[in-house]
Amino acid sequence: MKIIGRKDERKTMQAMQRDTKAHMLAIIGRRRVGKTFLIREVYKNDKVFEMTGLKDANLHDQLMNFTIQMNLYFKAEKPYTKPESWLMAFSELSAAVSNSSLKKPVVFLDELPWIASKRSGFMEALAHWWNNWASQQNIIVVVCGSAASWMLQHVVNAKGGLHNRITKLITLMPFTLHETEAFLKGKNIVMSHYQIIQLYLALGGIPHYLDQVEKGKSAAQNINDLCFKKDGFLTTEFNNLYPALFDNAGSHIKIVKALASKASGLNRQSILKLTKLSDGGYFTNILNELEASGFISTFEPLEKSKKDTLFRLTDEYSLFYLTFMVGQNKLNKSDWLRVSETQPYKIWCGYAFENLCIKHIENIKAALGILGVETKVNSFLHRKDANYPKGFQIDMLIDRKDNIINICEMKFYADEFAITKDYAQKLRTKREGLKTVTKSKKMVHITFISAYGVLENMHKMDLVENDFTTSIFFDS
Repeated sequence: MKIIGRKDERKTMQAMQRDTKAHMLAIIGRRRVGKTFLIREVYKNDKVFEMTGLKDANLHDQLMNFTIQMNLYFKAEKPYTKPESWLMAFSELSAAVSNSSLKKPVVFLDELPWIASKRSGFMEALAHWWNNWASQQNIIVVVCGSAASWMLQHVVNAKGGLHNRITKLITLMPFTLHETEAFLKGKNIVMSHYQIIQLYLALGGIPHYLDQVEKGKSAAQNINDLCFKKDGFLTTEFNNLYPALFDNAGSHIKIVKALASKASGLNRQSILKLTKLSDGGYFTNILNELEASGFISTFEPLEKSKKDTLFRLTDEYSLFYLTFMVGQNKLNKSDWLRVSETQPYKIWCGYAFENLCIKHIENIKAALGILGVETKVNSFLHRKDANYPKGFQIDMLIDRKDNIINICEMKFYADEFAITKDYAQKLRTKREGLKTVTKSKKMVHITFISAYGVLENMHKMDLVENDFTTSIFFDS
């Protein structure tokens, strides 16, 4: 399959091939997001050596793995034998690469956190090899790992021999909806935008998950097969996902489960209360690791203190798994086709759709024509008080430097969304309340994002400035 999307990433990687400098490229991103595929495809004609670390392996086995790869990639007069240390291993690699006929050879070290076990000496040897040999060659060294926080700490922001040695960092994100549609079309699978979004709300934009989608089946049928059938591809993925990325992943999973219980998000104190974890630097580090790896997102409330920052679980698969695949809501293998038509699922879709809109905020800004305007994306919660006697919550607003605030109303319905008299009053409360409580002089516009648009009626004419359908998410 050809590479879908990743235009900026490919441009960066290919530019490194055209100069005569040495480059160390770090690529991070969560498990199954397509890092290895991208590297192999872009550098397939120039890769001189590749090694993938072994999870939970000792130093002996990692060095044996290196030796096997050396014998695979380099044909010597006599086979390579296991080196005594990583210093000796890199010395062998230098000699082998020096004999390569490639103009600019690429050395690819995959799942670096697994190779660099404690007291293995790997990171010290890698730094020594780069500083004393590789940095003086016309070479590209690609280091990659799913544990984003580890990669940032030990490679990108390293304090030892690799300090400031990374030429470029690429953080590979899940596919957008536009890229998801292109990926499915590449598999000759054609779905409506509505069906693709249904699929995305359960699987996210993870290429390896989407690769399991089968032609000729609806979104609901594919979700049923992948998530609920015996031996379905995603039935056990959650149990493998977090331990593969984080050491002592139990605390990470506790936080994810707490956030799954409140789709609109929790502040720090609420997470601490639900998880019973201790407050402090360790807790902060776990939140940072989850955010760096793309599982959670932070939302700073408009004109409120840092303690009111909301954390939301924005990994689609994790949210879907914890809502429908485990615990009291666990479904049998054929139940999903029935459940996907029920009101509780449709309500859940509404919350999950808000996360989708947050992730595609650049598409919303493009539709508004404000890509060149400085903006902040916030949430807002007002509990009724003397200043404004009605309580209201705004899940997403765009605060613009051109003196406009867009209140974003996000609705995932299978038909046009009709603004009723009661709902119209809620919109007025949000609009007028926001201006009163914040004392803002900015104009407040109400912006709708929905699957099929807002039904034309007197309430829409009175209240709605922008009416966008989800087609804006499928633009490049």
